[in-house]
Amino acid sequence: MRTSLALPPDESEIFIREVDENLRRDKATDFAKTYGSWMIGAMILLLVAIGGYLYWQNRQKEQAAAQSETLSKVITDISGGNVKAAPAQLDAMAAKGSDAYRASALLTRAALAIQQHDLKLAIAKYHEVEADDGLPQPYRDLATIRATALEFDTLKPEEVVARMQPMTKPGNAWFGSAGEMTAMALIKQNRKAEAGRLFAQIAADKAVPDSIRSRAIQLAGSLGVDASASLPASAL
Repeated sequence: MRTSLALPPDESEIFIREVDENLRRDKATDFAKTYGSWMIGAMILLLVAIGGYLYWQNRQKEQAAAQSETLSKVITDISGGNVKAAPAQLDAMAAKGSDAYRASALLTRAALAIQQHDLKLAIAKYHEVEADDGLPQPYRDLATIRATALEFDTLKPEEVVARMQPMTKPGNAWFGSAGEMTAMALIKQNRKAEAGRLFAQIAADKAVPDSIRSRAIQLAGSLGVDASASLPASAL
């Protein structure tokens, strides 16, 4: 304090700044001694974690691309009539692929079984997809639709209605197909008025494919419900 007070104003300020800088430097040195090794270790772990994540992400992309390419090749072979190796390839894909890839392989396997007139196997594959709660819901819903369509004639009407109930709602992606089967099951139960109203709902839903809407208008009409105003004139 005496030294500081004895110095001229400019030199006093310089002295104070130097002391302040020395204090900060000493604190930094003490901090580095105490926490330096821990900080270096943490930084190394962070870099390893980031590197590992980037590697994993890249591997995921590579695997997804490879799986997609393999499935695409199998489908191309099937389309070209080369189906001999397809069943084994699809089964292998279904056993080890990612969820979406596995579901696609199973659905393709079912479609191939239909092509080969093996409806029992096709239904089993659809039910496998339907029952797997680890698969994306759109795949499971599609499997339910396809299995029910194949089994329709052997199922009790109430079974069809129960299966289709979650999808028989305007706005649902599968409303057209699910609603159509539900309405046909209602007819079997002699609930024709309900079936007619449901066909009219299908015809009025613009998200439903025009082919299904057109058919719904005809079926609604046969049940005494006029739904012809629901479809554009160009599609009639």
